[in-house]
Amino acid sequence: MKHYIKLLRPHQYVKNGFIMAPAFFAFRFLDGALLLDLLVVTLGFCLVASAIYILNDYFDREADRQHPTKKNRPLAAGTVSIPVAMGLMLGLVAAGCTLIALIDTGALILTGVYVANNLLYSYKLKHFPILDITQIALGFVLRLYIGEAAGGDKTPLSMWIVLMTFLMALFLALAKRRDDVLLSLDGQKVRKAIDGYNLEFINGAMMMMAAVIVVGYISYTTSAEVIGRLHTDKLYYTVGFVVLGILRYMQITFVEQKSGSPTKVLLRDVFLQVVIVAWLITFIALVPAARALVFG
Repeated sequence: MKHYIKLLRPHQYVKNGFIMAPAFFAFRFLDGALLLDLLVVTLGFCLVASAIYILNDYFDREADRQHPTKKNRPLAAGTVSIPVAMGLMLGLVAAGCTLIALIDTGALILTGVYVANNLLYSYKLKHFPILDITQIALGFVLRLYIGEAAGGDKTPLSMWIVLMTFLMALFLALAKRRDDVLLSLDGQKVRKAIDGYNLEFINGAMMMMAAVIVVGYISYTTSAEVIGRLHTDKLYYTVGFVVLGILRYMQITFVEQKSGSPTKVLLRDVFLQVVIVAWLITFIALVPAARALVFG
């Protein structure tokens, strides 16, 4: 059973929390009926995502056998047979899409776009430098739009949420590729696209993305449109948490050199967890609508 659980990669489900983000920024995170709908959609999406991971492992099984840790994945190691894995993949897609369809057809269509995007990624685009990390970032943006569709008129997305999500996802994808570059320097070429990267390029790109993210977030907190909509000009107090989070992730990447799995980094790093919680609490406390919703 542990091999099947490993095949599904449930620890990656934390990324699907982005489906809930539109409800948070619309300050509807305590709306019981809405949350139930979003939870059903998120559960369905998690099943579909697991199916995509199986497909990706199928295409990558030969390359994974050359990787120091990915060689232990079930398809690469042979602990789960390919026919069984393919059958499980189809079952997960069917079950996940059924759950999503019960809530909203728009969310189902967007999930189909996500699946198509990942098919392109798994089959071809992951072999092209820059395009590969762009596809990863688009996957996070699609999660936002799925959450918006599932919430209907209750969860409108702003351009700021989409922009910041895309930029942050690019930053994390670059950090992940840096880990692959380090492996290639040790003689372990784990993916074709790695030929289009080197440490100088990735280090520079990450520095650039970190600066753009911080400047973009400052622009968000000081935007006249945002101040008018959220009825507060104090959101800039949260900038420090974003800077700390970026610096900590760069420390993990450049100093500790442990950026191979952003999800595992988030689940294991207490510093990042504290920063995120502190940002959430401060954000809620500064926005009158959110503060009234939580504290009455």
